[in-house]
Amino acid sequence: MQILKNILAGIGLICISVLFIFAMQKAPSDGNLGKEQPFLNDYNVYALEMPEDLNFAGEAVPVENPDIYERMDRELLVNTYWQSNGLLMFKRAQKYFPIIEPILEKNGVPNDFKYLAVIESGLTNAVSPAGARGFWQIMKTTGRENGLEVNSNVDERYNLELATEVACNYLKKAKEKLGSWTLAAAAYNAGNAGISKRLNEQDVDNYYDLLLGEETGRYMFRIVALKEILNNPTKYGFNFNKDHLYKPIPTYKIEVDTAVTDFTQFAERFGINYKVLKLHNPWLREKHLNNKSRKMYQIEIPKEGYYK
Repeated sequence: MQILKNILAGIGLICISVLFIFAMQKAPSDGNLGKEQPFLNDYNVYALEMPEDLNFAGEAVPVENPDIYERMDRELLVNTYWQSNGLLMFKRAQKYFPIIEPILEKNGVPNDFKYLAVIESGLTNAVSPAGARGFWQIMKTTGRENGLEVNSNVDERYNLELATEVACNYLKKAKEKLGSWTLAAAAYNAGNAGISKRLNEQDVDNYYDLLLGEETGRYMFRIVALKEILNNPTKYGFNFNKDHLYKPIPTYKIEVDTAVTDFTQFAERFGINYKVLKLHNPWLREKHLNNKSRKMYQIEIPKEGYYK
């Protein structure tokens, strides 16, 4: 009996201790007496209204179709509430869109395709498990077929200007073959042959009528969602000013048609270090340049004063 009494007494002490700790946590401090305490339910998550006139390159997204509505709603929600990623896209867009936009315009490719680069790489020199590289996620074979140098010494898939030209070339051919910019964008993900095959198999002529796998099936909705959000930051709860955004760094180009034995010494000639040289020329993959063919390369150098 004594053992039982001791056990019950111990349990009682534990219960009293727990209640005391709970009361102390709930009780306001002297400086907050009479003030309403914040609780987790002060954080609210809101459903989103479906925007009117959603389109890609002027081609409407048929959100009146309930399936299309749900898939579009999903991507708007996912990308609105992935706040850290969203802010990074705003910041990087300010830095890199001014490079991409004039190349799209020069090639007659709609400006909306800059959002394709956003979902492909997050505007970084990403590397995919399949081996695609750079902002436009170009495969080695595709790069070489379109005139890019791709080897261990130089990989021009990491050259944003040249890679954007290759993307434009691919997209224009896809548009000519498939008939719409939306299908051309989908083909950037699944290939011209893949999209053509599914259009024929399912006897349709529209991306939004196709039954596709998970990745390609979400592809256009992700692009349109990022376009909508990046063009309407405050509507989707993103708050920043221009000082928060990443700024383009002015550069000039020098032409090099010889080998370079040491890029550390090369960089020092222009008042920068090796790291800064590589930041602006990520396509230079080694600390030297072979250039046995005496090819003319253009190397970007930041203007004086931007790296102190």
